[in-house]
Order: sequence, then structure tokens, then C-alpha cells
Amino acid sequence: MTPPNALAAFQHVDWSAMPVETIAEGVTRQMVVGDRLMVCRLELKARTVTPIHSHVHEQMTFVERGRVAFFVEGQQRNAAAGDILLFPSGIQHGATMLEEDVVLIDIFSPPREEFLANKTR
Repeated sequence: MTPPNALAAFQHVDWSAMPVETIAEGVTRQMVVGDRLMVCRLELKARTVTPIHSHVHEQMTFVERGRVAFFVEGQQRNAAAGDILLFPSGIQHGATMLEEDVVLIDIFSPPREEFLANKTR
């Protein structure tokens, strides 16, 4: 049975029409946010490093373009276009973009509230 507000919450998004924000040198982000899910499209310049961190959110990352060295709980995992990584809640992780620019699609559940500061859904 379809929930009564389903059509009002439905979104059809074209990435090229979504706002782009620069979140660090060499890193831009676009976001689509639902009630319990967030998708972020990140473009990262070659050799960009994201610091080791963890969060309560479950994260799935799809490598759309490029090659990345991910560091997960102290272990290096290299990934390339077409690879998908699942980061459970609380796991320590970070990444280094390799020789080329990279595009990552990050999916978070629940949405990362800190990403939404000064934004509307």
C-alpha cells in the first residue's frame, strides 16, 4: 500500500541541475536527501587525501570514475571505477585519490545532518 505522502516526497533528480558546493580544496559535493537516506556525488582532484574518520552512519561508496586507495581500520584497499565499498557504522576509514581525478557516489543512512547545515531538503 502506498503511503499517503509518497508522491509529495518523490524526487527525480538530474545531477547537472543540482547545486555544487566546494567543501575543501579540490573537493566538490552535490547532495540528494530523503528522510532516511542521503546520496552525495563527490568530485575529487588527483592526490586529494580525505582524513581518517568514523561516523554512526552506514555508508556505501560507488567509485564512478578514477582510482582510490581507501584506508579501512589501518588496511589499504585499492578501488577503481565500478567498485562498491560498504562501510559499517563506526568503522575508521579515509582515502587518497590516486593519479587521476575521481568521482565517488556516497550513500548514507541515516542522512549526515552535519552536511545539511544551512541547507534545505
